[in-house]
Amino acid sequence: MNGPEPLIFEMSQPGTTGFTLPEPGIDEIDPADHIPGKFLRSHLPLPSVAEVDVVRHFTRLSRKNHAIDVGFYPLGSCTMKYNPKVNEDMARLPGFAALHPYQPESTVQGALALMKDLEYALCEITGMDAFTLQPAAGAHGELTGLLLIKAYHDRKKNKKTKILIPDAGHGTNPASAAQCGYEVVTIKSDAQGGVDLEDLKAHLGPEVAGLMLTNPNTLGLFEPNVEKIAELIHGVDGLLYYDGANLNAIMGWTRPGDMGFDVMHVNVHKTFSTPHGGGGPGAGPVGVKKHLEPFLPCPRIAYDGKKYKLITKAKGSIGTMRTFVGSFGVLVRAYTYITQLGAEGLKEASSHAVLNANYLMARLKKHFLLPYDRFCKHEFVLSGKPQAAKGVKTLDIAKRLLDYGFHAPTVYFPLIVEEAIMIEPTETESKKTLDAFVEALEKILQEIETNPELVKTAPHTTPVGRLDEALAARKPDINFFQRPAG
Repeated sequence: MNGPEPLIFEMSQPGTTGFTLPEPGIDEIDPADHIPGKFLRSHLPLPSVAEVDVVRHFTRLSRKNHAIDVGFYPLGSCTMKYNPKVNEDMARLPGFAALHPYQPESTVQGALALMKDLEYALCEITGMDAFTLQPAAGAHGELTGLLLIKAYHDRKKNKKTKILIPDAGHGTNPASAAQCGYEVVTIKSDAQGGVDLEDLKAHLGPEVAGLMLTNPNTLGLFEPNVEKIAELIHGVDGLLYYDGANLNAIMGWTRPGDMGFDVMHVNVHKTFSTPHGGGGPGAGPVGVKKHLEPFLPCPRIAYDGKKYKLITKAKGSIGTMRTFVGSFGVLVRAYTYITQLGAEGLKEASSHAVLNANYLMARLKKHFLLPYDRFCKHEFVLSGKPQAAKGVKTLDIAKRLLDYGFHAPTVYFPLIVEEAIMIEPTETESKKTLDAFVEALEKILQEIETNPELVKTAPHTTPVGRLDEALAARKPDINFFQRPAG
């Protein structure tokens, strides 16, 4: 079928069906006898489409998508890497996939053992003393960690009101701190892209509850003064929080717990294998040092040497952060990834991520502005400011990359870099792919000189062309969801 794919509702033909149901074997029940009328629909607007047409429709749609199984996905700060399919197989084993969270503990001993072993592994990788697997994602992990910090200060009767966050931190950090009732104070970066120690010292005081540090930060740069920062924060009885979204850059080489961090989260769906995007699935386990362990959320998994059980209540606990223990399928994938690679394999993965990023940075800094010219970790940030001066913005370059078969990198983040282009190649891409990506960017730069309108109106080969993104965000058209079938 050529042209745009119609909506499934537009394919609907009254009287068509894609399924048959067996006879129920019980007397027919009128829902109106059991459910108040105000909760009953008079019409359910579902399309009437044959099974074969449904399959073909969604298969055609899938071919219009860009995905990691199709091509390079250099989305900075998100670690969109290729993940081994064996991890998916493990998560789909009937003994895991068919579990129910309300089963008796005696029937889920294997699942509890897997999660407890994963906690031990995360402790070893990060240098923390204890973990909770509850949080559903990175930002949820941030919220959990900040609530632990708050509980710690509340027990000590500390009157703490502020959380310090470097301007090169992740964008969810300020929202998480504000959600916990803290005032957010931004700390400037220095000329090397790290924390400005003098600005940090100027904002220290007894009201500081802690500092949230992404290391390496969103510029892809490791913080050389991390031990000094920990000393300064602890000097005012504050706690140091590690945003673990970039843990894949350092795992096996150094540990946040050894740097002076008190609490952290791990985006296991980035670092330890789960295809993510589109809002999920995810998991953001939180690790702590001993002095914060009493505040961890419940339930917690305990082992007495014979069997595993869930501790549902504990004195001092911040309570429950979500239903049950965590995103179990994601945790199975992470456990599989860690046990398959082992300590040396994880260390090698970090090495390749850093090598790939520095290789790309070395090639591309000849063509773009590099605001912080020093060795990066797993990602780096360029600036399209010289190209913007010629009338072609970073967004235009990103859109044109789609025509060359590459997903666009992150753009306009972090905010401290004008016309930012944030690139993370990950450890799973070959030199051949990286070279092809550079060549595509070089061709786009040539087009800026010879035919800038071609770039400014891109993409041209995708199923959907240039959109009015501001209009789409502010006035989305969702009326088609309410169209009657047929």
